[in-house]
Amino acid sequence: MKKIAVVFASASLMALAACGEKPANETANASNAVVENVVENAVNAADNAANAADNAANAANVAENAANAK
Repeated sequence: MKKIAVVFASASLMALAACGEKPANETANASNAVVENVVENAVNAADNAANAADNAANAANVAENAANAK
C-alpha cells in the first residue's frame, strides 16, 4: 500500500507541474526516482515470480524423471 501512495503522490506532483505549478527540481527529481524504483521493483517481482514458476516446473520434471526411473 505504501508503494501505491508514493505513486499517487508522484502523480500529483506531475499533475501540478503540468498545470503550471512548478515544484522544486529536487522534488520533481525525487518523485521521478521513486516512480522509477517502483517500476523497477515491479519488474523484479515479475522476474522472481517467473523464476519461481520455472523452479517449480523443474522440480516437477525431476520428480517425474525419478518416477520413470523405477
